[in-house]
Amino acid sequence: MSSLNGKVAVVTGASKGIGAAIAKDLAAAGASVVVNYSSSKDGAEKTVAEIKGKGGQAIAIGADVSKAEDRKRLFAETKKAFGSLDILINNAGIYHFNPLENVTEEDFHQQFNTNVLGLILATQEAVKYFGPQGGSVINIGSVASTLTPPTSVVYSATKGAVDAVTSVLAKELGPRNIRVNSINPGVVHTEGFQTAGLKDTDFEKQAVTRTPLGRAGQPRDISQIAVFLASPESGWITGELLEVAGGLH
Repeated sequence: MSSLNGKVAVVTGASKGIGAAIAKDLAAAGASVVVNYSSSKDGAEKTVAEIKGKGGQAIAIGADVSKAEDRKRLFAETKKAFGSLDILINNAGIYHFNPLENVTEEDFHQQFNTNVLGLILATQEAVKYFGPQGGSVINIGSVASTLTPPTSVVYSATKGAVDAVTSVLAKELGPRNIRVNSINPGVVHTEGFQTAGLKDTDFEKQAVTRTPLGRAGQPRDISQIAVFLASPESGWITGELLEVAGGLH
């Protein structure tokens, strides 16, 4: 595992699933980790307890990244707890799959506020705390941005926006030695995936059939890539949209 000793990371939406796995692996690599959550305090505290139980450093901070005051407090408390910031993982996200006739303004704004606006403004705030050495921003996108499955018109649009944001900010922030990349997972077995009723459905079976490696992903398939992109070993990589999907295109 890459060494992140002395680094400080904020992982948004880290109370479960991919976010929790990333937080644990960053801590295992030596980083001090802020486990951010919006509503699942118990899940975040469980993640922190697991990290501390293995000798790592972590705290849980509740904050909704789509809300300005929450965002400011998240990074101010990070600075207070650990003194600096080096890594931001923009993992917080929501998804609702609806056919076109069921799309509502509320659904549109809810998904875009968290998946796109929250991501942009969390990055805006984090950049204020990165030191002269720069930092690493890792967005969690989705292959939905290019696969564009039926009933995902809003969700796929948000992830297409994340792709564009990643490319723009990599160019804009590169001169400040801030790298911006996106990990775009395929089907991953998470609590959210199960809660959404997608596990063991025709949707999942069709996706796995189209996946050359023949299986759905697990959170650690994503988290280990996040550790690499956060580390000095990936110091010449920015602006990349890395599909981590078992070959699913």
